Amino acid sequence: MELLFIMLFGVCVGLAARYALPWRAQHGSMLIPALGGIVSAIVWLALTWLGWAWDGGWIWVVTLAVTAIVCVAVDLVLGSSRNKADAATLRALGA
Repeated sequence: MELLFIMLFGVCVGLAARYALPWRAQHGSMLIPALGGIVSAIVWLALTWLGWAWDGGWIWVVTLAVTAIVCVAVDLVLGSSRNKADAATLRALGA
C-alpha cells in the first residue's frame, strides 16, 4: 500500500515540477509526472531492499527528494535541448 502512496506522491512532485519550470511547452503533458511516479517507485523499492523501514520517515523524505531532483533535472535538460533542436531546425528550413 505504501508503494501506491509513494507513487502517487511522486506523480504529484512531477506535476509540481512540470508547472513550476519554464519548458512545459517543449514536452508532453504527462512525461514529467509519469517520470516522477516511476522514479519514486524505483527509489522506494531500492531503499526497502537495502533494509530501510517502510514506516520510517527517512525513506519518505529521501524518496521524494530524489524524485524532485530527477524531475527538475530531466525537465530542464530535455526542455533546453528540444528548444535548441527546434531553433536549429527552424534555421535549417530557412526561416
